[in-house]
Amino acid sequence: MSVVGIDVGFQNCYIAVARSGGIETVANEYSDRCTPACVSLASKNRMIGNAAKSQVITNFKNTVHGFKKFHGRAFDDPLVQVEKPKLPYSLHKLTNGNAGIKVRYLDEDKVFTVEQITGMLLTKLKETSESALKKPVVDCVISVPSFFTDAERRSMLDATQIAGLNCLRLINDTTAVALAYGIYKQDLPTPEERPRNVVFVDMGHSSFQVSITAFHKGKLKVLATAFDPYLGGRNFDEALVDYFCEEFKGKYKLNVRDNPRALLRLYQECEKLKKLMSANSSDLPLNIECFMNDIDVSSRMNRGQFEDMCAQYLMRVELPVKAALEQSKLSRDDIYAVEIVGGATRIPAVKERITKFFCKDISTTLNADEAVARGCALQCAILSPAFKVREFSITDVVPFPITLRWKSPTDDECEVFSKNHAAPFSKVITFHKKEPFDLEAFYSTPQDLPYPDQSIGRFSVQNVVPQPDGDSSKVKVKVRVNVHGIFSVSSASLIEKQKGEGEDMQIDSEPMVQNESRAEDQVTFTFIKEGASGDKQDPAAGESKPKVKVKSIDLPIVANNIRQLDSDVLNNFVEYERQMIIQDKQVKELNDAKNAVEEYVYDLRDKLCGMYEKFITEEDSNRLTLMLENTENWLYEDGEDQPKQVYEEKLDALKRLGQPIQDRHREHEDRPRAFEELGKKLQLYIKFVDSYKQKDERYLHLSAEEISTVEKCVSESMAWMNSKMNAQSKLALTQDPIVKVAEIIGKIQELEDVCKPVINRPKPTVDDTPEVNDQSSGAHNGPTTKQGAEGKGRCKGSGVLYSLKGLTFPINERMMQ
Repeated sequence: MSVVGIDVGFQNCYIAVARSGGIETVANEYSDRCTPACVSLASKNRMIGNAAKSQVITNFKNTVHGFKKFHGRAFDDPLVQVEKPKLPYSLHKLTNGNAGIKVRYLDEDKVFTVEQITGMLLTKLKETSESALKKPVVDCVISVPSFFTDAERRSMLDATQIAGLNCLRLINDTTAVALAYGIYKQDLPTPEERPRNVVFVDMGHSSFQVSITAFHKGKLKVLATAFDPYLGGRNFDEALVDYFCEEFKGKYKLNVRDNPRALLRLYQECEKLKKLMSANSSDLPLNIECFMNDIDVSSRMNRGQFEDMCAQYLMRVELPVKAALEQSKLSRDDIYAVEIVGGATRIPAVKERITKFFCKDISTTLNADEAVARGCALQCAILSPAFKVREFSITDVVPFPITLRWKSPTDDECEVFSKNHAAPFSKVITFHKKEPFDLEAFYSTPQDLPYPDQSIGRFSVQNVVPQPDGDSSKVKVKVRVNVHGIFSVSSASLIEKQKGEGEDMQIDSEPMVQNESRAEDQVTFTFIKEGASGDKQDPAAGESKPKVKVKSIDLPIVANNIRQLDSDVLNNFVEYERQMIIQDKQVKELNDAKNAVEEYVYDLRDKLCGMYEKFITEEDSNRLTLMLENTENWLYEDGEDQPKQVYEEKLDALKRLGQPIQDRHREHEDRPRAFEELGKKLQLYIKFVDSYKQKDERYLHLSAEEISTVEKCVSESMAWMNSKMNAQSKLALTQDPIVKVAEIIGKIQELEDVCKPVINRPKPTVDDTPEVNDQSSGAHNGPTTKQGAEGKGRCKGSGVLYSLKGLTFPINERMMQ
């Protein structure tokens, strides 16, 4: 089972995986741990991540970035309309009213939903994690901003399905950071002690989030969250861009905002300048060559000027921090530490504001960029049965109060989840109804909602009928906020009374319900329709209650959530994503085949004038050089767009001429070493034969026939080697060799097979006295000579492994016991 955590940021994404050694942030194919949240559509394929970022300037109309903020939003949404003029690509209104992204893909105008674009990005992140883990990835945990509403969270879940991922949990950014902080702490207070309260401040590219979390040993509880969804690093970038646009307009008479490509280049340079000013307080230059109309531009900026022009944004830093502290009902003295993460928290002025508010030094023990992804991976490991992780429970909060409204007979409503209510959480509401009814869920405080529509959805409870006696039926409805932070009416049941003997049954309370491997709290509200009989509300004290049986009947619920993709549409998106993946793979294979031809042309042409020059005749060299030039010209003309098979055929044609040259060069380099190795073996066995003839006591146990066989094999091998060396010396380097290294290796092998068993055969054991075996005990009473004992040892061969220019070949070894 895969254990992957993904931080899908507004600008960049990070992937963390769980291994046996712990949590590790993985790098992509560019050896970069950060993958840009960028998708570029082209005439043949898609480019995602780093490859797409390189297309931001050159293919700006079809390169999509900064799309995370459009999740679950309508085209007419005020935020979408504010962002629309700033985007280099086009937005389009979909048939369901959602915001779509219009690009040109496969030479056709296409409109993609935000879910599809995010699905493309997640597909890339999935491939990166699979490359790191060397196994398929399905299960994951993905982070979202804590201020995301139901519609935005459902939109993100749809994107994960399009990418073929099973999201175990959508976890809030700051909650993931809190988990990454607390799970490794060994000194957390026990449940009986006061909690350790830590503030987590996360300022990224486009949003600012604050949470206050209480830690006990083995658990964390989020006390309060606050945020500014429109404050982030990009505000500071925009301030710099506005300043330099005005300066270049007066200094160089350039209207930068009329040129999207120049504006994008300025954004990139301003982001770099902002990062440099965080580390340097001196004046820093801004230089852009051929910026616009072939004009070079330059300017300067220092940190003091930068902070003055960004004062309006710096003033907003304290507001969410103050709001979170007030909601938690804690004082500054109750705060143990203040941890900051997110790229924009590196701005010195931001850190100074936070430090000043809490009157204590801020802590940077967490990786500012990777902490969210690491927390996601830890949550995935906790949810995965494949990993054994320290027990650590997480209690998050509901960011906005949620209210239910229904007709009874006028509009009645009840707040079911207050702000900062614990989540995940379930509640049971009891209604008394005679007919089907609708429940409308909405956010209670639209003024605090960073979303124009406060509605969550409408839920129709069906098949409600009155009791047999005509009274209203008791309907129990279970509402919940699940682990993703999404509200739903999860179930409804009708309690049907049946006459007959039986015990009284208490039906006003519900048993504990298991959810997400934890017991959910149950809260029961009872709402009685006007006009219901009084004995249901206040039965007489002296009246005896009739004994009745009750039967619970599950009721169907039809949910109609706002901005929700239909299941059929979602399935079509999943299938289309698969088709695009296949298309990308085919284009990659085609490009690899084309690049292989180009690489072979350049490599061979370079070596023909170098190391291969002596191994080809001048005539053949001229013919091959001409062929290489023609192939190169073909690649950039008619061969620019050809099927994969055509490139493979071109490469084969080149190799038919180039391979013999490469083979002659390789044989020339490796042959001397192979002959040298054969010569060493021959010298070894000649010495062995001489030792035998000189009556060496080590070989007296060998027979003359065996030695004769060795001597004959050595003689034949020597004659073969001399004849081949003489014949080879008469050939020119431009001719194919008369003997190849493989043949020499075979001759060495043949020599070893004949001679090695003889030279390594041990002496036989000699007994001075006959053996006497005790049949009862199996004891061996006959002594053996020292010589015999030594003969029982193992004679090991050399076990040589030859290597010639990367070519390895083993020599078989026979061992005698």
